[in-house]
Amino acid sequence: MRDNVTPAWKFNHWELKGVPLRLELGPREVASGEVFAVRRDTGEKQTISRATAGQEISKLLETIHASLYARAHSDFVTHKVQVSSWNEFTSNLDQGNLLLAPFCGWEECEDAIKKESAREEAAEPGAPTMGAKGLCIPFEQPGDVIGLPCIHPACRTKPQYFTLFGRSY
Repeated sequence: MRDNVTPAWKFNHWELKGVPLRLELGPREVASGEVFAVRRDTGEKQTISRATAGQEISKLLETIHASLYARAHSDFVTHKVQVSSWNEFTSNLDQGNLLLAPFCGWEECEDAIKKESAREEAAEPGAPTMGAKGLCIPFEQPGDVIGLPCIHPACRTKPQYFTLFGRSY
Protein backbone atom coordinates (compact mmCIF):
# COMPACT_ATOMS: atom_id res chain seq x y z
CA MET A 1 0.00 0.00 0.00
CA ARG A 2 1.51 3.27 -1.10
CA ASP A 3 0.02 6.19 0.77
CA ASN A 4 2.49 8.71 -0.65
CA VAL A 5 0.83 8.77 -4.13
CA THR A 6 -2.72 9.51 -5.24
CA PRO A 7 -5.12 6.84 -6.54
CA ALA A 8 -5.04 8.52 -9.98
CA TRP A 9 -1.25 8.13 -10.06
CA LYS A 10 -1.60 4.45 -9.16
CA PHE A 11 -4.25 3.90 -11.87
CA ASN A 12 -2.08 5.60 -14.49
CA HIS A 13 1.03 3.69 -13.37
CA TRP A 14 -0.63 0.32 -14.01
CA GLU A 15 -2.40 1.43 -17.19
CA LEU A 16 0.99 2.40 -18.66
CA LYS A 17 2.23 -1.09 -17.84
CA GLY A 18 -0.68 -2.49 -19.87
CA VAL A 19 -2.77 -4.02 -17.09
CA PRO A 20 -6.14 -4.53 -18.82
CA LEU A 21 -8.45 -4.40 -15.81
CA ARG A 22 -8.52 -2.37 -12.62
CA LEU A 23 -10.32 -3.87 -9.64
CA GLU A 24 -11.36 -1.68 -6.74
CA LEU A 25 -12.33 -3.13 -3.42
CA GLY A 26 -13.04 -0.61 -0.70
CA PRO A 27 -15.26 -0.51 2.39
CA ARG A 28 -18.43 0.09 0.31
CA GLU A 29 -17.69 -2.87 -1.96
CA VAL A 30 -16.90 -5.13 0.99
CA ALA A 31 -20.19 -4.18 2.66
CA SER A 32 -22.21 -4.82 -0.51
CA GLY A 33 -20.36 -8.04 -1.49
CA GLU A 34 -19.20 -6.62 -4.81
CA VAL A 35 -16.03 -5.66 -6.65
CA PHE A 36 -15.78 -2.57 -8.85
CA ALA A 37 -14.07 -3.23 -12.21
CA VAL A 38 -12.85 -0.73 -14.83
CA ARG A 39 -11.79 -1.82 -18.33
CA ARG A 40 -8.62 -0.17 -19.63
CA ASP A 41 -9.58 -0.48 -23.31
CA THR A 42 -12.98 1.25 -23.09
CA GLY A 43 -13.05 2.86 -19.63
CA GLU A 44 -16.31 1.00 -18.97
CA LYS A 45 -17.09 0.56 -15.28
CA GLN A 46 -19.10 -2.26 -13.78
CA THR A 47 -19.78 -3.97 -10.50
CA ILE A 48 -19.17 -7.67 -10.15
CA SER A 49 -20.51 -9.94 -7.43
CA ARG A 50 -17.66 -11.20 -5.26
CA ALA A 51 -19.26 -14.65 -5.20
CA THR A 52 -18.86 -15.06 -8.97
CA ALA A 53 -15.92 -12.71 -9.48
CA GLY A 54 -13.53 -15.44 -10.66
CA GLN A 55 -15.68 -16.56 -13.59
CA GLU A 56 -16.87 -13.04 -14.51
CA ILE A 57 -13.37 -11.57 -14.45
CA SER A 58 -12.06 -14.44 -16.58
CA LYS A 59 -14.80 -13.81 -19.18
CA LEU A 60 -14.18 -10.08 -19.01
CA LEU A 61 -10.45 -10.54 -19.63
CA GLU A 62 -11.21 -12.70 -22.69
CA THR A 63 -13.54 -9.99 -23.98
CA ILE A 64 -10.90 -7.31 -23.42
CA HIS A 65 -8.30 -9.42 -25.23
CA ALA A 66 -10.59 -9.91 -28.23
CA SER A 67 -11.42 -6.20 -28.30
CA LEU A 68 -7.76 -5.08 -28.10
CA TYR A 69 -6.72 -7.60 -30.75
CA ALA A 70 -9.51 -6.57 -33.13
CA ARG A 71 -8.60 -2.89 -32.76
CA ALA A 72 -4.87 -3.56 -33.27
CA HIS A 73 -5.53 -5.76 -36.32
CA SER A 74 -7.86 -3.15 -37.79
CA ASP A 75 -5.22 -0.42 -37.30
CA PHE A 76 -2.58 -2.66 -38.89
CA VAL A 77 -4.71 -3.41 -41.95
CA THR A 78 -5.78 0.23 -42.30
CA HIS A 79 -2.23 1.58 -42.12
CA LYS A 80 -0.48 -1.01 -44.30
CA VAL A 81 0.19 0.41 -47.77
CA GLN A 82 1.88 -1.30 -50.71
CA VAL A 83 4.27 1.05 -52.51
CA SER A 84 6.51 0.73 -55.53
CA SER A 85 8.26 4.11 -55.81
CA TRP A 86 10.48 6.16 -53.50
CA ASN A 87 8.06 9.13 -53.55
CA GLU A 88 5.17 6.88 -52.47
CA PHE A 89 7.46 5.37 -49.84
CA THR A 90 8.45 8.66 -48.19
CA SER A 91 5.03 10.30 -48.38
CA ASN A 92 3.25 7.28 -46.89
CA LEU A 93 5.94 6.92 -44.24
CA ASP A 94 5.34 10.53 -43.16
CA GLN A 95 1.64 9.71 -42.80
CA GLY A 96 2.46 7.04 -40.20
CA ASN A 97 1.82 4.04 -42.43
CA LEU A 98 3.56 0.68 -42.62
CA LEU A 99 4.95 0.14 -46.09
CA LEU A 100 5.05 -3.06 -48.07
CA ALA A 101 7.78 -2.52 -50.65
CA PRO A 102 9.97 -4.60 -52.97
CA PHE A 103 13.38 -4.98 -51.36
CA CYS A 104 16.69 -6.57 -52.37
CA GLY A 105 17.51 -7.73 -48.86
CA TRP A 106 20.98 -6.18 -48.63
CA GLU A 107 21.93 -4.64 -45.29
CA GLU A 108 23.71 -1.75 -47.01
CA CYS A 109 20.56 -0.91 -48.93
CA GLU A 110 18.47 -0.98 -45.75
CA ASP A 111 20.96 1.36 -44.08
CA ALA A 112 20.61 3.76 -47.03
CA ILE A 113 16.81 3.57 -46.81
CA LYS A 114 16.96 4.33 -43.08
CA LYS A 115 19.30 7.28 -43.62
CA GLU A 116 17.53 8.82 -46.60
CA SER A 117 13.98 8.43 -45.26
CA ALA A 118 14.79 10.24 -41.99
CA ARG A 119 13.30 13.67 -41.45
CA GLU A 120 15.57 16.65 -41.02
CA GLU A 121 13.26 18.09 -38.36
CA ALA A 122 10.21 16.79 -36.58
CA ALA A 123 6.99 17.76 -38.36
CA GLU A 124 5.54 18.56 -34.95
CA PRO A 125 6.94 18.45 -31.42
CA GLY A 126 7.50 14.86 -30.33
CA ALA A 127 7.08 13.42 -33.84
CA PRO A 128 9.65 10.78 -34.82
CA THR A 129 12.46 11.86 -37.13
CA MET A 130 14.22 8.53 -37.63
CA GLY A 131 14.09 6.78 -40.96
CA ALA A 132 12.27 3.62 -41.95
CA LYS A 133 13.68 0.25 -41.11
CA GLY A 134 12.76 -3.21 -42.29
CA LEU A 135 10.32 -4.72 -39.81
CA CYS A 136 9.76 -8.17 -41.33
CA ILE A 137 9.36 -10.18 -44.50
CA PRO A 138 5.70 -11.23 -44.44
CA PHE A 139 4.93 -14.90 -45.05
CA GLU A 140 2.03 -13.81 -47.25
CA GLN A 141 3.58 -11.90 -50.14
CA PRO A 142 1.21 -9.59 -52.08
CA GLY A 143 2.59 -10.76 -55.41
CA ASP A 144 5.74 -11.47 -57.37
CA VAL A 145 8.63 -8.97 -57.35
CA ILE A 146 9.84 -9.96 -60.84
CA GLY A 147 10.26 -6.85 -62.95
CA LEU A 148 10.03 -4.46 -60.00
CA PRO A 149 13.00 -2.38 -58.83
CA CYS A 150 14.19 -2.34 -55.23
CA ILE A 151 12.45 0.47 -53.34
CA HIS A 152 15.65 2.45 -52.83
CA PRO A 153 16.21 4.51 -56.00
CA ALA A 154 20.01 4.08 -56.02
CA CYS A 155 19.86 0.28 -55.65
CA ARG A 156 20.39 -1.70 -58.84
CA THR A 157 19.94 -5.13 -57.24
CA LYS A 158 16.77 -7.02 -58.10
CA PRO A 159 14.32 -7.30 -55.17
CA GLN A 160 13.94 -10.71 -53.55
CA TYR A 161 10.61 -10.16 -51.76
CA PHE A 162 8.23 -7.57 -50.39
CA THR A 163 9.35 -6.28 -47.00
CA LEU A 164 7.35 -4.39 -44.40
CA PHE A 165 9.01 -1.07 -43.51
CA GLY A 166 8.08 1.45 -40.85
CA ARG A 167 9.29 3.85 -38.22
CA SER A 168 9.74 2.48 -34.73
CA TYR A 169 8.30 4.65 -32.00
